[in-house]
Amino acid sequence: MKQVITLKVNGDSYSLAVEPSRSLNEVLREDLNLTGTKLGCGDGDCGACTVLVNGRSVSSCLTLAVSVDGKDITTVEGLASGEDLHPIQEAFIEHGAIQCGFCSAGMEMSALNLLNQNPEPTDEEIRQAISGNLCRCTGYYKIVDAIGAAAKKMNTKKTKKN
Repeated sequence: MKQVITLKVNGDSYSLAVEPSRSLNEVLREDLNLTGTKLGCGDGDCGACTVLVNGRSVSSCLTLAVSVDGKDITTVEGLASGEDLHPIQEAFIEHGAIQCGFCSAGMEMSALNLLNQNPEPTDEEIRQAISGNLCRCTGYYKIVDAIGAAAKKMNTKKTKKN
């Protein structure tokens, strides 16, 4: 029997009737057409489905949609502001941290989770933060460099606002 849930996704509120067994990933992709969040392994091992729920990263393939009723969800589509890319997205492009692109959304969301908690991470802290995200293309060096550059960009923006 379907259950009505309310989700705030990327700032927009949605009321949906969902089966209790459906994952957050399924609801985001199939019901809300937010396909930036990928489904990789379906077991929580690859990180391609990473989103933020109330500011913390979760594997959307393992998270039941009913369990996030009333919570704030941020997907990769929520990073950019209109035509302006988020500093993380800019850095991934500038540093060549995107090749096939399949892991990028999950990597970017894990990076955002890290940088929200630790605005000046070391390379080792960055590696630890993305350790749950698999990439078969880049070898991680460009991704680590991009996240470090994004941290600097984000800190510069904060300094200019103050």
